[in-house]
Amino acid sequence: MLKPSSLVLLLLVCMLTIVGCGQAGNGKGNSTGGNATQAPASAEASQTPAAAKPVEITFYYPVNVGGPLTKVIDGMAKTFMDQNPGIKVNPVYTGNYGDNTVKIQAGVQAKQPPDVAVMMSTELFSMLDMNAIIPLDDFIAKDSDIYMADFYPAFMEDTQTEGKTYSLPFQRSTIVMYYNKEMFKAAGLDPEKPPASWEELVSYAKQLNRDGHAGLEIPGNDDSYWMFQMLARQNAADPKQNIMSSDGKKAIFNTPENVEALQFWLDLSHKYKAMPEGVIDWATVPTDFIEGKTAMMMHTSGNLTNVKNNAKFEFGVAFPSGQKQYGSPTGGGNLYIFKDTTPEKQAAAWEFAKFMTAPEQAALFSSSSGYVGVRKSAYETETMKKYTADFPQALVARDQLQFAFKELSTHNHGKVSTAITNQIQAALAGQIDATGALKKAQEEADQALAPFNK
Repeated sequence: MLKPSSLVLLLLVCMLTIVGCGQAGNGKGNSTGGNATQAPASAEASQTPAAAKPVEITFYYPVNVGGPLTKVIDGMAKTFMDQNPGIKVNPVYTGNYGDNTVKIQAGVQAKQPPDVAVMMSTELFSMLDMNAIIPLDDFIAKDSDIYMADFYPAFMEDTQTEGKTYSLPFQRSTIVMYYNKEMFKAAGLDPEKPPASWEELVSYAKQLNRDGHAGLEIPGNDDSYWMFQMLARQNAADPKQNIMSSDGKKAIFNTPENVEALQFWLDLSHKYKAMPEGVIDWATVPTDFIEGKTAMMMHTSGNLTNVKNNAKFEFGVAFPSGQKQYGSPTGGGNLYIFKDTTPEKQAAAWEFAKFMTAPEQAALFSSSSGYVGVRKSAYETETMKKYTADFPQALVARDQLQFAFKELSTHNHGKVSTAITNQIQAALAGQIDATGALKKAQEEADQALAPFNK
């Protein structure tokens, strides 16, 4: 059975060789066929099938040029092209996620979008608001090569809305706790028993806050709502409660449980003296951990490879400590296919997206990057079995998916996420209390979402 990519190539070849097709048919071909039948035959024309140009697609990926994952992505793209000679993929490295989003939005507005791109999973509603992406359901329904139930449900939550699927999970993560086992031993703590509750987290962090290093660090600048979302779920009375509605039209910031969660974050530094005060930088936290300046950190599982390659001590990875329950939002990016391109390019982009999320490729990407393998079957591959046998810490983020849920994603996402992020940072900086911060964030979010609730 021909793959869709092969069908695309075959269609192109038939179009370019319509001379023969038209002569063999009933003479009712299109205008291109009519023009072709009048062209003189030549040796060059007879070789057209071999010289047929492949369908060329542009792939945007959020990493700086020369970044550590460019070689991995280049290698995956090359393997795909070797297996699909009818498609040429041009990877474009667009900088960080923010830069990537700006460039994609500019391309969409200019009606020159990429054909396929990895974007934050949180951009679903923003892309729908711009009428920028296509649903993938027709491709999924017609393609027997992809088994959607194989993707982890927690990662599928942010790919879908109103019964349609708009992206495929690719570069995905959760928040995990990293801890320095040597510092645990020095403080008289069991290095095989990380803190499981908020109470234990405070106790451990206070004991570890010694000898010039911090007990704990939680980043609070870029997208601080992500860390807040973790704490909010851990303290939620309803185990399924999130900080927004499933349709992306409402923010749910200002609840008593959420105020308690933000207050706990503030208390870690101001009350318990278990963490440095103020807003701690996202990039500083893993550097501090690797350099032994903090004993524990809450950070993305996407930092696994960085910590593994650079830490000079034995470290552990665990679920973030729970309160009423465990919980972590998912993070990272999905593969989207864009609207203002040709059907041939969209079909080629689908083939590429399907390839990039296939079990072997998911295993390769996970073992190369530290991100979670997005499919259950990825963990059955020899690549992943070897990787996790040598580095069992990589299984923690996957195992945590039973307690994971989708990251904050709403219509007008930029304004909504900025509203909550700014107020969390103000609270961490001591400029406003937890109650006032979430009240103000709720008001700003309600205003930003008002046009979608008429």
